[in-house]
Amino acid sequence: MKRLVVIDGHAILHRAYHALPPLTTSKGLIVNAVYGFASILLRVIESLQPTHLVVAFDTPEPTFRNKLFKDYQIQRPKVDDEFIPQINLVKKLVQEMGIPTFEKVGYEADDVIGTIAKKANADEVIIVTGDRDILQLVDDKVGVYMPVKGISESKLYKKEEVEEKFGVSPSQIIDYKALVGDQSDNYPGVAGIGPKTASTLLQRFQTLEQIYKNKKDIESEKVKKALDDYLKSAQMAKKLATIVTDVPLEFNVDECKLPNLDKPNIHRLFEEFEFRTLITRLSGNKTQSRRSGIHDAVIPIKSGTASGQTSLF
Repeated sequence: MKRLVVIDGHAILHRAYHALPPLTTSKGLIVNAVYGFASILLRVIESLQPTHLVVAFDTPEPTFRNKLFKDYQIQRPKVDDEFIPQINLVKKLVQEMGIPTFEKVGYEADDVIGTIAKKANADEVIIVTGDRDILQLVDDKVGVYMPVKGISESKLYKKEEVEEKFGVSPSQIIDYKALVGDQSDNYPGVAGIGPKTASTLLQRFQTLEQIYKNKKDIESEKVKKALDDYLKSAQMAKKLATIVTDVPLEFNVDECKLPNLDKPNIHRLFEEFEFRTLITRLSGNKTQSRRSGIHDAVIPIKSGTASGQTSLF
């Protein structure tokens, strides 16, 4: 059995950075985000037992969404100076570990992840992220594992969990966001339509296009007027919310087997970063790596929190 785990690099790096206080080495190198990322990565391997593993990153260049909507993500605060150098440190760490990384100029990591999830010749794909947009990728093969409370509690979202959380199916997430918009990405949907109304409309009409096609059947005049007033906004929001699953990149899951992490070069890097408490976990992952490499000794991961109440992070 092939279980591919895809880690949303920047999403997890940001979560680690904001969850931990500033940590510096004896030489003054700030490494709180690196430490958090490394800790999460090792816990992901311990908890999810992947046979294959990759990390996807954003690039600093604008994406096609910035061209579609000039104010896309414009409200986000400037990235802290202490955070930026840690991006390359994490990339160095992942490279030393022998874990393949993927990124594509003009696209977000979400699009790279979506493409990998669809291309992967694997029995199961689990995406590790804190980004709810990725829930639209959930299907019979793809699950999303994300923190639900800080970084202390995590949950595996399959189709049932998405429907329970949002009242819509994973494939309807883009229509849902077309109606309610997205504050974090700074694009509007249909003003006056909130989550409850959006879910109700989609349960009844299935898609944004069908809502507009059958608008005459909607009882609320207020809702109909809002739909009329914000048609272009809703159409734009759906384009922005839709994750691209055909990014032009080469991907072969068989080249992404979980490597042995208990190696001298990784120990040296952990020593350089002064992550001594994490070094002891590498030997455990060496055993795990060997077992996962068999491809037929993978424990089943069920919906909900992994291993009962065990936290991913």
